Amino acid sequence: MASWRKKIFKMGGDAFLNQQNSKGWIGVDLDGTLAHYDGWYGPAHIGEPIESMIKRVEGWLSEGIEVRVFTARASVPEYIPFVESWLKEQGLPPLKVTNVKDFQMITLWDDRCVSVETNTGVPK
Repeated sequence: MASWRKKIFKMGGDAFLNQQNSKGWIGVDLDGTLAHYDGWYGPAHIGEPIESMIKRVEGWLSEGIEVRVFTARASVPEYIPFVESWLKEQGLPPLKVTNVKDFQMITLWDDRCVSVETNTGVPK
C-alpha cells in the first residue's frame, strides 16, 4: 500500500488532504458508517449517529475540507430531505447528499467497500 494511502486510513485522511489535494471532497456513507444500520425501515428511518464518524466529519469540516454524504438514498430525490434533516439533528451543517462520484472525490468512507490495489483488481 502506498505511504499516502496508509496515512489516509491512519490519520483519517487529514495528512493526505493537507499535503496533496486540498480542493477535493471526502464521501461518507450514511447507513452503517455515519448512522447505525440494522435494516431498511423506510426513508424516514435513519439510525443513531456513530459518534466516532460524526467527530471525524466535524474535524474535517473545521479544517475547511468539504464532506459529502454519499448514499444510495440519494438515488431517490424524495429521500434526500430525510437525510438533510437527520444531519441537522446531529448538529452538522448542511452537507451535499449525493450518490455520484466525480474527479474531485479524494476518498470514500463506506462499510460496504472493498479496497482494491490500483490497476490490479487485487483486494488490499
